[in-house]
Formats: sequence, structure tokens, C-alpha cells
Amino acid sequence: MRAMLKDALRRAGGDGFVELRWHDKTFRSISVEKGRLERSGVRRRRGVGVRVLVDGTWGFASTGDASVSAVTQAIGRARAAARASAGLRRERIESLPPVALATGDFVGEGVDAVLGMSLEERVALAVAVEARARAASARVNSASGTYNEIFEEKSIVTSDGADVSFKLVRPELYVAAVAERDGQLSRVSESVGVTGGWDCLFRDAPEALADKAARTAVDLLDAKAPEGGRTTVIMAPSIVGLLVHEAIGHTVEADFVQSGSVARGKLGHQVASDLVTLCDSGRSEFAGGAGGTLPVDDEGVLAGRTVVIQDGRLVSYLHNRETASAMGVAPTGNARAWEYADQPLIRMRNTYIEPGDASLEELIAGTDDGYLLDGPRNGQADATAEFMFGVTAARRIRGGKLGELVKGVTVTGNAFEVLRSVDGVSQEFRWDLGSGHCGKGQPAKVDAGGPYIRCRAILGGEQS
Repeated sequence: MRAMLKDALRRAGGDGFVELRWHDKTFRSISVEKGRLERSGVRRRRGVGVRVLVDGTWGFASTGDASVSAVTQAIGRARAAARASAGLRRERIESLPPVALATGDFVGEGVDAVLGMSLEERVALAVAVEARARAASARVNSASGTYNEIFEEKSIVTSDGADVSFKLVRPELYVAAVAERDGQLSRVSESVGVTGGWDCLFRDAPEALADKAARTAVDLLDAKAPEGGRTTVIMAPSIVGLLVHEAIGHTVEADFVQSGSVARGKLGHQVASDLVTLCDSGRSEFAGGAGGTLPVDDEGVLAGRTVVIQDGRLVSYLHNRETASAMGVAPTGNARAWEYADQPLIRMRNTYIEPGDASLEELIAGTDDGYLLDGPRNGQADATAEFMFGVTAARRIRGGKLGELVKGVTVTGNAFEVLRSVDGVSQEFRWDLGSGHCGKGQPAKVDAGGPYIRCRAILGGEQS
């Protein structure tokens, strides 16, 4: 496919920068509920996205016809669009910064193994986890199991030297259990999503996911609401991941920074405890299979590791080539497009806090009064870094000992203030947001996680 793109690039000729991206993407989804197969579907999208930079302005076009003539025509349409809009652009893009662009072929872990699985094996997995959750307790009155999979193949060729192809696969497994007693319902879901094969997906056995969902749903039937107010909390990797992605990561995406996010003008400032080093990487750091892993971004830039906060100090934003040029820095490999007809946007990949020196046991033992928070239920954050997240499973800590489960918990605050209060970071590390999608005009597969961290936040809960 790269040969075809390079042929189209040569035939199109002309001036200006040209970026061609072939993208072939297949989605599979299988869902089982109450012992019945509810859905089994496959959807495929493939074509070429064309982006040009002419007269200091971007132009974009796409085509589902992967032929030299069709791509050449799309280049012409993109150039015409750029010229037509150039007069409306207040600030021109003078040039793109020089960067080492990717060449060659990359094949992700587990591609052949996952593609070699039969439909029957995929269905059997969803059936098994649903049945396991439903059989876990007489209190569980319904359950569901879902297997999703994305396989994608890309080739990226640019007029300034990118010449790269890659393949990767992202399987996901979800299980949910609903427990009931005297009309009171409790629903808990567990999920795992990775970039890699089934061996990577099953870092936690599927039976363990089902058991955990059912057990937590049943236990929450007896749980009480927490005491509200500002308190000490130990955030599990799942909550840490949600915090660093939603409330920190979006504020440091350079297009949001240009629009006035809270991180604007803060480079070099101390924004967190010196125990906190926060990064975003195209690689799966510290543990395998992170769901946002990719070798190169959709501009052909190698997707390496970017340190965003170093020992508490903000040291970098996340960039594409355009924002890097505007700010006089190197691109960070964060330009990503969901499908071939989408334009690349600045998106996170795998966002995390680096592990520290303490153990979880030491963090708990050193907490006289507080809560251990695990299992994000939902959440929201804004450009000021203010956030509010629901928590599925929270346990009381008293006198350095874990106590009872509490329910209906929300945790709120300003993410940078929370990170400034961090006084303990564990050695344990986990990726925990690889299932699902991040939304920013278009979806993206990402992951986030980290160690356990002890900090201060505002806790609230509904009345039982």
C-alpha cells in the first residue's frame, strides 16, 4: 500500500506539504446477556485520508477508493480546499518543524494470534464470563459479557520523508453483574482492554473479572454512604488513570493550551508534589499491553515517551507538528485520527504517573483516617482541571487498617491541587483504562494508570 501512496504522491506533483494515510480498520463486537447471544457484528472501514499544507493553510480530503487515480484526485481536492480557505485564516502556518520521521514496517504483538481465533472462540469467551458472573451468587439476577476487538492497518507517506506501515490489534472484555435484594439493585462492571494478543488480555483471568464484578455488586447491597468532606484518600491505579487522563492530560494537549486551558503559561512551574512524575507514551511503560500503544502517530512521527510533569514541575505539553512549530519545540507524536476520513487531532496515548518507593501496605498503614478508592464509575473534568468522578468500590481506612465497603462515593477537586497534596506513591503499577474510548470530536483508544497515590481530596456520597 505504501508503494501506491508514493506513486500517487509523485503523480500529483505540485507544491506544498502532502500527507497520505491509508487506514484499514475492522471492528468486531459480541454481546451476551442472561445466557443469550444478543449481538454479533463486524464492521470494516478502509480508505485514504489526504492532508496538504498550501499557502499556510491545511486542506483535507478522503476517498474510499484506494487507487492511484483516486488518491491523486483527492490530493487535488485537498489543495483546492486549502487555497479556498487560506484567505480566511488569521495566522498562517509558516512551516512544519523538522523531525525524524518513521520509516519501515511495524507489527504489534498478538496480531496473528487474535486474527487466527474463530468466531466460536470469541463467542465462547463472552458466554463464559456472563455465565460465571450470573452463577456467582443467588443475589445476582442478571449479567452481561461483551467481547470487542479492533484490528487496524495503516500506511503513512509524506512529502518530507515519512514512509511507514503498521498493524495492531486491540481486544477488550467486559463483564457486568446486577445484584438485587428487596428491590434494591446494585450494578458493577469490570473490563480490560489491551493492545496485543489474548495472552496480554488475560493478564487477569476472565473468571476473575466475572467473580470481582459479582462479588462487589453483592457486597454493595450492604454498604453505607461515606462521610463527606475533605479527607485523605489512597487512589488505586484505576482512579489515578482517570485523574491524569481527564483532569490533567486534556489540559496539556497543546491545542487546548492555545485555547486557554489552566496549563497555559505554566511551563517550568511547580504544579504537583515532587513525588509526581507524569508521562504520556506510545509505548507500554512498566507493564505490558497498554491500550493506547502505537509505534507512530498519524503524521508519521515516532510515538515515544513524553514527560509532562517531572518531579512536580510542568515541563512539556502534548504536540502535533503544527503546535510544535508554533511553540518552537519538537513534536511529541500525539497526532491521531480515528478513521481514514478523520483529520489527525492531538490525542493522548498511554498517560500515567510513574511508580514510587512505597508499598500499598505501607500507604494504608500510614493512614490514620481516610479511604481507599478503586473502580471509576463515571466522571467529568474541564479546562480548569476541576473534576468529579464516581467511585464503584471505596473502603474505609481507620488506624492504618482497611475497613468496610462504602457506596455512592464521588471524589472531587482540582487535579493540580490534588497532585500537590501527594505524600505517598506506591511501587505497584497498573494500566486500567484500556477499555472504552476517549472522546474529543472523534473517539480514540487510550490507556491510563499508574501506582497507588495518597493525597487529599473532597469526598461525597449519596444517602443510603
